[in-house]
Amino acid sequence: MRRTRIFWALLIVFGALSTADAQKQKPVADWPAYGRDAGGARFSPLTQIHRGNVGQLKVAWTYRTGAEEVNAAGKSNAAFESTPILVDGLLYLTTPYSRVIALDPASGKEKWGFDPQIALDRRYSEMTSRGVSAWPAVTDNKKAARRIFVATLDAQLIALDAKTGKPISGFGENGVIDLKRDVRFGKYDGYQNYQVTSPPAIIGDLVVVGSAIGDNGAVELERGVVRAYDAVTGKLRWSFDPIPQTEKDPARKTWAGDSAVKTGAANAWSIISADAERDLVFIPTSSPSPDYYGGERKGDNARANSVVAIKASTGQVVWHFQVVHHDLWDYDVASQPMLVNLKRSDKEIPAVVIGTKMGMLFVLDRRDGKPVFPIEERPVPQTDVPGEQSSATQPFPKLPRPLVPHQLKPEDAWGLNDKDRAYCRDKIASLRNEGIYTPPSLKGSLVIPGNVGGMNWSGMAFDPTRNLLFVNTNVLPFEVKLIPRDEYNKMRETGATNRVKGEFGRQTGTPYAMYREPLMSPTGTPCIAPPWGKLTAVDLASGEVRWDVPLGRIPQLALIGNKAAEYGSINLGGSMVTAGGVVFIAAGMDDKLRAFDAETGKVIWEGQLPASAQAAPMTYAVGGKQFVVICAGGHGKLGTKRGDSVVAFALP
Repeated sequence: MRRTRIFWALLIVFGALSTADAQKQKPVADWPAYGRDAGGARFSPLTQIHRGNVGQLKVAWTYRTGAEEVNAAGKSNAAFESTPILVDGLLYLTTPYSRVIALDPASGKEKWGFDPQIALDRRYSEMTSRGVSAWPAVTDNKKAARRIFVATLDAQLIALDAKTGKPISGFGENGVIDLKRDVRFGKYDGYQNYQVTSPPAIIGDLVVVGSAIGDNGAVELERGVVRAYDAVTGKLRWSFDPIPQTEKDPARKTWAGDSAVKTGAANAWSIISADAERDLVFIPTSSPSPDYYGGERKGDNARANSVVAIKASTGQVVWHFQVVHHDLWDYDVASQPMLVNLKRSDKEIPAVVIGTKMGMLFVLDRRDGKPVFPIEERPVPQTDVPGEQSSATQPFPKLPRPLVPHQLKPEDAWGLNDKDRAYCRDKIASLRNEGIYTPPSLKGSLVIPGNVGGMNWSGMAFDPTRNLLFVNTNVLPFEVKLIPRDEYNKMRETGATNRVKGEFGRQTGTPYAMYREPLMSPTGTPCIAPPWGKLTAVDLASGEVRWDVPLGRIPQLALIGNKAAEYGSINLGGSMVTAGGVVFIAAGMDDKLRAFDAETGKVIWEGQLPASAQAAPMTYAVGGKQFVVICAGGHGKLGTKRGDSVVAFALP
C-alpha cells in the first residue's frame, strides 16, 4: 500500500511539471492564468476531488454579480464566458460588461469591484469578457506588486492594483491605455466594431493584447494589430499586424495587388499563449475581412487563419502555420494554441496543439512549427462565383482524424419524424454540397462544419499523466449564400432581411452580401444525425481517439425522454482536467456542470446550476479544501438560460 501511494504521488508531481514549461514553478493550489498555465493546458495537479468521490460534490457558495439586470435591459447578445483566476489568495473574474470582481475563494464574498463604465447603450458585435490576467505571471514572485490586467469591451487596457482594485496611476494614463489609438478604422458605419473579449497574455514584463472585430461588415475594416506593452509603464514595446504591410515581407506575395493595404481584421480575438522559457508568444489569428468573399484579397492570405510564433522580446515573426488558405468560411483559429510537452519515442517534444473550427487538430513542434503528425495538402472544391478565386488545396492532418463529420449527403438527412427528414433531405439536395471547403455560392452552399465549429474559443484540456487531450466540439452544418449587391439592397428596402431566421453580412466593398443560417428541421433540430455536441479524448502519443461521447442536453428536447442524452448539445465553453482523473465541463444548452471519467468518458457526476454555463470551469485549493468554480450566466446568441451566478462546488 505504501509503495502504491508513493507511485501516485510521484505521478502527480510528474503531471504538474510536464504540462507547459511555464507551469513548473506555480503553486499547485492556484489557477494563475485563464488556462491555468500560460500555455492553456487547463490541467490541475490537485487530487482531493477524484473519480471515487466526485459524486459527493455539493454547492459550497454562490455569488451574484448583478449583471442579470443588464441582461434584462435588452442586451440579447451578452454572454457570461469568464473563467476566474486565483492568485495571492483572491479569486478574480469579469462580467460580460468588463466589470472586474475580486472574491474570497473560500466564501465567495466580494472583496472589491471595479467598473470601467463602458457605454452600454452601444451595439457591440460581441458582448462578453473571458477574464483577466495577473502580473507578474509567477505566483511566488515577491519583487513586484501584483497587478490585474483587463482588456475591455470598448477596447481599453486597464491595470488594477490586485489588493484594492484601483487603477495603477503609473501605467498608461492613470492606469488606462486606449487601444483604439493608432488603429485604422474602417469605412463601415455600423456598431462598435473594435473591442477586446479575451484576457491579455503575460510574458516577462510584457502584456500582449489582441482585439475582436466584427469582420463581415466590409472589406476595409480595422486592422487586427497585436500589441505588447510594458507591464509597469504601459509603454508600447512592439506591434504586429498579421496582414503583411511591407513589400519586403515574404508573406506579402500571398496577397494580390493592394489587398494587404485595404483588407482588415485577421485579428487575434481568442487567447494568446506564452512560452517564457523560449521567449515566444503564440498568436491565433482570424480570417481577413470579409469572411465569405475573398475576391478583394486573392491569394492564400498568409498569417491570417494561422498560429504565428512571435519572439516576445522583439516582436519578430519566428514561424507561422496557416490552418486555412484564403478563408471563405469564417474558420478563425478560435481556440487558444495549447502548449504541452509530448513524449514520443523516448523524446520529449515541446509542442503546440491547434484546435480548429474544422474539427481538425494540428500538432506542431513549437520551436520551429514543424508537424509532429504528418500534414498533407489535399485538393478541395473550387468556387463558381464570378470574381472569386479559391485555394486549390487545404491542409489536412493525417492524425488525429477529424473529430466532426466533413460530409452530409441528402440520404443522411436526419429528423425526429418523417416530415423533418423529408424537409432536410430536400434542403440538402438543393444546395451546392461537396463536403468540407465547399465554397459559398449564389445558389447556396452547405458548409460543414459551420462557423461555430468543430471547436471554438472553448479550447481544450490536456492531462499529461495520461497523455490525453480532451476536446469538445459541435456538429452543426450551415447554409451560406452570397447575394448580389442590388438584390440585397432591395431586400433591405422591403424589409425582407428582417423576416428570416439567419444572419446577414453586408460585406461592403464587394459585389455580394452574405446570408448564413444553421441547417435545421421544421421542429428545430439539426438536419444531421446526433450527437450535435461531443466530448472526445485523443491520445497525443499515438494520435488515436480514445473515446468519444455526447456532451450536454438540449432542454427543448426533454419531451423525448432519456434519448435526449444521446443527442448531445450545441456547446460553447471549455473543459478542465485534474490529476484526480476527472474532466469537468458544462458548455451545453442545459444548466448542468458535468464530471467525466478521464479514462472512459463516462459521466460520473452532474451538478445543478442556476443558469446555463457557457464558460470554462477552474479549480483551486484554499485552507486544504479543493473547490471547482464555474460562471453560470448563459449565452444570448445561443439562447440558453440567463443569469449572473458564480458557483463553487466542494466535498462536504
